Amino acid sequence: ALVRHPHLNAWLLGDAGQGWRLRRHAGVHLGIAVALEDGLIVPVVREAQTLGLAAMAIEIDALAQRARAGQLAPDAVSGGTFTISNLGMYPVERFTAIINPPEVGILAVGRSRLEPVWNGAAFEPRPMLEITLSADHRAVDGAVAAAFLAEIKQLLEEPARLLL
Repeated sequence: ALVRHPHLNAWLLGDAGQGWRLRRHAGVHLGIAVALEDGLIVPVVREAQTLGLAAMAIEIDALAQRARAGQLAPDAVSGGTFTISNLGMYPVERFTAIINPPEVGILAVGRSRLEPVWNGAAFEPRPMLEITLSADHRAVDGAVAAAFLAEIKQLLEEPARLLL
């Protein structure tokens, strides 16, 4: 989704006095927020757009384990272009994550839960998940953010599209 919505795979550089400029990145360097006893650390999955789901899961797990063991090199926690923060392991259905500058967005993922959904003939339990996008409006307007969220929603509802 970040490749298809490059305004969110970007950094906002500069300041109010000198002016702002948006630097879009060709590669997706996905920051994954990892909770530690003494705070939060965000290791980065480099070139995430080149990884399949299985490889991405393995890389995220390896980074999280190294982070918890205090074995991350400084370059493993720098250069992220977008971050995901997941509190799904806690009883938190939704939250608002804080953007890691100079990134222009962060996706907050809450806990999934079963909810009754009408399928046209009866109610059936379906897993539901709430995600929240925080976006820097100096770089990304609401329509761009909504299109990105719609893409994420579609990918989650139709995971076979991730294989294309």
